[in-house]
Amino acid sequence: MGSFYVENFGCRATQADGAAVERQFRERGLVRADRASEAQVVVLNTCTVTASADRDVRAAIRRVRRENPGCQIVVTGCYAQRAPEEVAALPGVSLVIGNSHKHRLAEIALPSLRSPENAGTFVLLSTLSLGQRRLYVSDIFAHTELLAAPVFDAANERARPNLKVQDGCDNRCSFCVIPSVRGQSRSMPLRQVLAEVNTLVAAGYHEVVISGINLGRWGRDLAGEPTRFEDLIRAVLERTSLEKLRISSVEPMDWSDELIQLMAESPRIAKHAHVPMQAGSDRILRAMHRKYRPWHYREKVETIRAAMPTAAIGADVMVGFPGETDQDFDETRRMVEELPFTYLHVFTYSPRPGTPAAAMRNQVPDNIARGRNRVLRDLASEKKLAFMRSFVGKTVEAITLSGFDGAHTECLTDNYLQMRMRGRHEANLWIRALVGDAQGGMLTATRESI
Repeated sequence: MGSFYVENFGCRATQADGAAVERQFRERGLVRADRASEAQVVVLNTCTVTASADRDVRAAIRRVRRENPGCQIVVTGCYAQRAPEEVAALPGVSLVIGNSHKHRLAEIALPSLRSPENAGTFVLLSTLSLGQRRLYVSDIFAHTELLAAPVFDAANERARPNLKVQDGCDNRCSFCVIPSVRGQSRSMPLRQVLAEVNTLVAAGYHEVVISGINLGRWGRDLAGEPTRFEDLIRAVLERTSLEKLRISSVEPMDWSDELIQLMAESPRIAKHAHVPMQAGSDRILRAMHRKYRPWHYREKVETIRAAMPTAAIGADVMVGFPGETDQDFDETRRMVEELPFTYLHVFTYSPRPGTPAAAMRNQVPDNIARGRNRVLRDLASEKKLAFMRSFVGKTVEAITLSGFDGAHTECLTDNYLQMRMRGRHEANLWIRALVGDAQGGMLTATRESI
């Protein structure tokens, strides 16, 4: 019996792909090693959103090769899809399998287990000057498979599994490489989503996070069944007994009034809205090819806050986009200041090969971009602390996690705040707790009597 190890880089969608790859290996009788140094097959499931993500993968390849020189290193994911020959040329890499072939990764990596009827059906792009390294990558836009399996956080695998229900993206943001490495938007059929959720409920989970590359577009590619994201949410509420559903990032134009109302009215949906913003400057949003204007975005966030006064509201914000002036940045800063955000993910622009933005003039110097990043991070910290302090002396709903520091159990509130609850408590339970303090980025609370 062989052993494997999957190491994931990047977002929840990448982690969901990795979970599905692990399922492939297990179905073929392999066991998961505890670490890469002990595995016969090591899969590096990559991201390529930024240049630093690519560097992390290259460093991981060197580390695995040093610690486990006898293993087979398989590189898959977005970096493998974008630059397969570049990846294959790295010392130690045995196989490069793009997103186009990830749904058959174990079959490719384990040739002795391939069925005769499937042998030789893979697209081999190139082996020129690459020795024994093999590349399996083809046109991602011809790819219709949606690879996904529930993801369990290594530190909290007894709580909050993440289920990817949508992949790919039909938008063409000028800075983003995702469409070219993940392909067109495609959705998990409703019956499969419900089956996965019901399986998780039967296994004892009380919260499920649903996610996707462009989650709000779920269903647009499906025929003969509900095709709106709101239909999916309603079906999960009506046709499963899931205690709490958490929705991950949804683009501004997909936050319909119906979705906001459904979320506000149902106690079974976590009060947590992530609404990517990217910039508060109309000029920069247009250059990014984003499909909304600053006033549209502002209206959505204010509508969410009015419907859910205690909800967590987060955003992705990018600084240093080509041509971003001090005035453009100030418009972004002011919007962040004025809107009721409770947290931000702030990114510094990173040129991605093949994207329109990478060829734009007036690239912003790194030192200026880093300075703008710090300004927004400091502002986000202030807003988060103010939000946290507003719950001191109040009762909140939270799910218990696995972490225990000897005095407190780690928890996550319904509205996405980290919390320490006094005493040791079983993981994966929804509880009510009285908040006593807010410091160090966390609430401290005491469990209320049942």
